[in-house]
Amino acid sequence: MLRVFGHHIAVPVLLLALLEAGVLLGLFDGLAALVAALWPVTVDVGVESAADALVHGLEWHDDVVPLALALLGVVVIASVGMYSRRMFFDIKTFVRRSLVIFPLLFVALAMAAVAYATWAGTDWSGYVILLGFATPAAGVAILLIRYFFVELADLDVFKRRVLVLGTGAAAQRLAELGDPAHHRNFRIVGFVETGENGTAEDMRHWQIFPRRLVEEREALSQLVTDRRVDEIVLTTRERRGSGAAGGGGGLPLHDLLQCKLAGVAIADYATFWEREAAEIDLDTLRPGWMIFSDGFRLSLGRRIFKRTFDIVVSLVFLLGTLPITLLAAAAVKLTSAGPVFYRQERVGLNGRTFGLLKFRSMTVDAEKDGTPQWARTNDARVTAVGRFIRKTRIDEIPQVLNVLKGEMSFIGPRPERPFFVDQLAAEIPFYRERHSVRPGISGWAQINYPYGASVEDARRKLAYDLYYVKNGSMFLDLLILVQTAKVILWNEGAR
Repeated sequence: MLRVFGHHIAVPVLLLALLEAGVLLGLFDGLAALVAALWPVTVDVGVESAADALVHGLEWHDDVVPLALALLGVVVIASVGMYSRRMFFDIKTFVRRSLVIFPLLFVALAMAAVAYATWAGTDWSGYVILLGFATPAAGVAILLIRYFFVELADLDVFKRRVLVLGTGAAAQRLAELGDPAHHRNFRIVGFVETGENGTAEDMRHWQIFPRRLVEEREALSQLVTDRRVDEIVLTTRERRGSGAAGGGGGLPLHDLLQCKLAGVAIADYATFWEREAAEIDLDTLRPGWMIFSDGFRLSLGRRIFKRTFDIVVSLVFLLGTLPITLLAAAAVKLTSAGPVFYRQERVGLNGRTFGLLKFRSMTVDAEKDGTPQWARTNDARVTAVGRFIRKTRIDEIPQVLNVLKGEMSFIGPRPERPFFVDQLAAEIPFYRERHSVRPGISGWAQINYPYGASVEDARRKLAYDLYYVKNGSMFLDLLILVQTAKVILWNEGAR
């Protein structure tokens, strides 16, 4: 894993993105050279044939242009979630989504090429013709490369070998996370019994090493050497030394130090889980870990950049979606009685409430009894137009005005209603800590977990929200912003 501005990125994901960018760049340059060789003509701005237009359009004026188009292609692929941890190894889904990915890729690249050609004062038709050939070729090349690359990256030889100290509940969660069927970037060598909380029954199919390894001096370090372990994860709550190996009643401190000096990484359970699952494990979360671990920084520079980011993105978004906004407003007004907009009280930064603005998608008497309700699948309170604008997330466009007012951010945890906040805070530890940052229209939880409509859903989403609160940065904001497209395209979590 590489840590980029606080966010953890798997090395294979980064390598695949660079490889696919190289494929796109090679195709653009290669096809341009081939066409120029086939039609060696020189023309002015006025062109007389498709061949002339193609050759003329291939005069890039600057080597940066094909590189920029290649990087834009990677952004498009990322926007539909194909570099996410859940989708990286899922070739079948990538093939299915290719029917959307590569037409979308062509449209995005063509629009960028036309914009560049207009700015450069040259004809744009050559670029579009080139991209018409290059995009299908890129589709085939990327599908083949991704298939072989993913198969290669999934081999055990390229994965970190992890040894877990402990066999209790936390170790069991690591066993589930490290299941080979999940295609993780690590492989669990086994679990070492420590005498704390016994051994979970569901772990019996894993390699369980006896407790003597933490009691006998040099036993653990020898196992680490023999099994070529790259990292040791501590899942026990005990942090004192033990017996001959450590001298007290807990961990084999001498052996752990020897392993550390030999280059073996040592991580506690909470940190390892955060890194590999991109979320915070609420079951083992302790205030001490939150206080002493890296993250939870919100400097003045970060606040200024984030506010500037919010204003710029919101203005661009409002202008770009103006036709959709007008059509949605007319549809809501003409098809059901009641106002176009709906204002609902939500909890924002530091627990302060504000009125969140949305297009009305339900009947005006949706909560006539005065009791807030979770949204349900096929909710009868939703109007026909409301169902469509909720599925496509059009109902959330007016929230951009909340962003401009400073009540929300474009990226952040989704704001919840005070009634549910009080209920959830009473049942879920650390729930109110998500209010330490401004709520957002989209967020890390939104692109990683479907729509929340229960206490358990809220708990799962909080694990992602706290990860964002801890590791938030402009880099992570951009990643979330790019990947928000997949939530809209595939209606992930909409109700």
